[in-house]
Amino acid sequence: MLPIADAIEEIVGFDPQSLTDELLTRTQPAVFRGLVASWPVARAGRESAAAIDAYLRRFYKDATVNAMLGAPDIGGRLFYSDDLSGFNFKTVRIRLDAVLDEIARQSKSEIPPAIYVGSTTVDTCLPGFRAENDLALGNRQPLVSIWLGNRARIAAHHDLPDNMACVVAGRRRFTLFPPEQLENLYIGPLDFTPAGQAISLVDFARPDFAKFPKFAAALQHAQVAELGPGDALFIPSMWWHHIESLDTLNVLVNYWWRQSPAFMDSPMNALMLAILTMRDLPPEQLEAWQNLFRHYVFEADERTAAHIPPQARRVLAPLDAESARELRARLLQRLNR
Repeated sequence: MLPIADAIEEIVGFDPQSLTDELLTRTQPAVFRGLVASWPVARAGRESAAAIDAYLRRFYKDATVNAMLGAPDIGGRLFYSDDLSGFNFKTVRIRLDAVLDEIARQSKSEIPPAIYVGSTTVDTCLPGFRAENDLALGNRQPLVSIWLGNRARIAAHHDLPDNMACVVAGRRRFTLFPPEQLENLYIGPLDFTPAGQAISLVDFARPDFAKFPKFAAALQHAQVAELGPGDALFIPSMWWHHIESLDTLNVLVNYWWRQSPAFMDSPMNALMLAILTMRDLPPEQLEAWQNLFRHYVFEADERTAAHIPPQARRVLAPLDAESARELRARLLQRLNR
């Protein structure tokens, strides 16, 4: 294990129906011990791998899922190929019951191949599951996904939404870093990634401090927790998280939601456009654009457009669904010219 001093804050005394807005808008991570211990799926997970397997099959119909399959010699680390031109696993479209069959078949192997199903919508894959296992999140409309597999290591990455990750079978170890540790985590390509999000190139099991010396500084800010069936972890938006699945069968259900209107696009689109349009400008022009972004985005408030009559502020007025749609259409028109 990495030499990490700080444990993630733990909160007890809550159940799936009692989460408050104050808890769900935190900006710091928190472990909720036993939050979903009452879920039938978590009870099955505490009983045995066979029990959780049988419980999931109760809801399965005929859906197929994307599964990542890696050879035994990768040690469960789903990652790039050595030269970063590809990946050390293959992705296949397969029935979920076939995945469960293979995980069970490999459970006695000393060094099994990696089998991992990530971010699969619960309602599509296991219809009826949420009638017995669900969180009350107020008026939020989360994306609810299931993740399952055998022993695997998922490289540190961040997600735009807030995340409540509920472990229901097996044990998982989470290592978290605050957003400002970006530079010390040595993030790989933005537009060619194993599963959609840019990832740290550091192997947490065997960190190469000669190649990645700033990672030692990142560890000074890391927080770690190990969760078992019934425990949950709140991961705030943009926090980096590395995940290790520690048992022969591991299952997690997570809830993603954003603290922004549905009409808002992903800020990653703005980052990509900034790379396209600004990154390689002369230094003086970059400084000018930094000032514009600071004025109109990062430090914008009611004073920014106060000198413009309200009816004439257009994009400088608060956005709504209609004005966002108009702005998106204008941007697409300009990008496609």
